[in-house]
Amino acid sequence: MLNRRHALALLAGSAAACRAPSGSEEPDVVIVGAGSAGIAAAQTLIDAGRTVLVLEAMGRVGGRAFTESQTFGAPFDVGCAWLHKSDDNPYTDYARTQGFTLQPHEYDLERVYFGNQPGNAAQVNAAEHEIAEAIMDAPSDVAASTVADIDTPVEEAAGDYLGALDMAVDLDELSTFDYANADDLEPNLLCAEGFGSIVRRRAGGLPIRTGTPVRGVRYDGPGAIVQTDDGEIRSRAVIVTASTGVLAADVIRFTPELPADTRQAIDDIPMGMLAKIPLQIPRSALGLDPFTDLMLARDGKNDLYFLCHPFGYDLMIGFVGGDLGWEISRAGREAAIDYAKQGLVEIFGSDAANQVTKGALTPWAFNPWTRGAYAAARPGRYSARATLAQPIANKVFFAGEALAGGLIQTCGGAFRSGQATARAVHTALG
Repeated sequence: MLNRRHALALLAGSAAACRAPSGSEEPDVVIVGAGSAGIAAAQTLIDAGRTVLVLEAMGRVGGRAFTESQTFGAPFDVGCAWLHKSDDNPYTDYARTQGFTLQPHEYDLERVYFGNQPGNAAQVNAAEHEIAEAIMDAPSDVAASTVADIDTPVEEAAGDYLGALDMAVDLDELSTFDYANADDLEPNLLCAEGFGSIVRRRAGGLPIRTGTPVRGVRYDGPGAIVQTDDGEIRSRAVIVTASTGVLAADVIRFTPELPADTRQAIDDIPMGMLAKIPLQIPRSALGLDPFTDLMLARDGKNDLYFLCHPFGYDLMIGFVGGDLGWEISRAGREAAIDYAKQGLVEIFGSDAANQVTKGALTPWAFNPWTRGAYAAARPGRYSARATLAQPIANKVFFAGEALAGGLIQTCGGAFRSGQATARAVHTALG
């Protein structure tokens, strides 16, 4: 595919607390966050002979990778679901050796509807590829909307699928360089047991303390001091894997304040939104084959995508992204479910809504420990990613999906970022 990918990952939900070993109270390195980047950084440093302690604000590990099985009686990835670039993904071989069930699944649309009228999915896929080419050929870092031709309903649907439903921002908020410098993420895999289950297992045995928000980081002394509600922890360095949404909200106080260019970089890589609206519906109700990619294209960037019955589960997982994703999230769970059910009614008729027995909305737009789905650089600000990656005083280091190079916005990319940052910290500690 010419386009980068249609990575439909969002956010992790809440689960029961799981407290791992406490680790050293004066470790070499404190890692803030037990998501994919934090897990990778911890293991890399331990393998290098360093002592570490991972502090996680939520009551579970995984960050934005979380599989929940109680609501629908089947595994549902509240957060990231696809193993992108699976031939070079740090979770692929691990998942296979651990016995997880993996299924190839790419993103070319198979069914498109414009209201209740069937459309030509091949035309939408082709238009998306043309838009992707135009974005990647842009000579400067500008808004993708300024270089993409969006003149027809087909092109509008393709633009929304590429922007809001992939990069989590609409084309007018998408940096051409951010898109062009991201990897093509094929081949892709889905996991029957849930991607979050893979990440959780990989965290096993690491010194992780859950339910422990970090309130502040002091780095004006010979080392660093991490402040929590349970007291202070001294270390030689700190790796911060919190999202740019959390950093922008000053949830963590830094003393001294972060340098101005670092603060600007955080502001220049805000969180985008991709919200999931899963609906429980019998897999035989609408005559849809498992894994069908279906899109309802509406005027005014009101598009709705469904991943239909993955692994034969009685689930149709709706997605809304960009500005619409934020709007639906603000409206709340019931409004989101109604929105998705109405989409089914538009396509399949009034009885479709009666087939839905349960629904949900991924709640992470306003979760204090995430504040969005994944980070997208503002137009003209692609270079902010490199700025944020620079360590502060060789004591404060950042890692995560926002700093994952070509694998930005992905769980595998966050893991690679954690590994790379851990190696930099190990070197800095001498």
